Amino acid sequence: MGSLLSAGSLARVLAVRALAVSMLALPVLSGAVAHHGWSWAEAEQIELRGTIRDIYIGPPHPTLDVETSSDGVWRVELGNPRQTERAGFREGSARVGDEIVAIGNRSQDRSERRMKAVRITVGGKTYDIYPDRIRTN
Repeated sequence: MGSLLSAGSLARVLAVRALAVSMLALPVLSGAVAHHGWSWAEAEQIELRGTIRDIYIGPPHPTLDVETSSDGVWRVELGNPRQTERAGFREGSARVGDEIVAIGNRSQDRSERRMKAVRITVGGKTYDIYPDRIRTN
């Protein structure tokens, strides 16, 4: 017949399983924390001009792939979906092929073409995604 675990043994098994699950989740969570926020971006803001090649509206935050004439395709990250919508930018605000001007903070990793936009202008309409972070000259 099978043996039953004592209460102490069962508690240890459950604790080991919980620890294993949390250790598996740690890389995912740390990547998400590192990705969000501003620590990955340079303090100085740049202006990026180009053509929208792809649009994603959804969590964790909307993104635009923008092709520039001189520097290839950039990933332009916006605020979280609610924040982006509060700025007035929602599905249908832009289309693939539209010209865009994005102002924001580029990645500190110069090997990636990625920026966090604080303001975008599409079709003559300006969307202030992070109004408190916009630095104008």
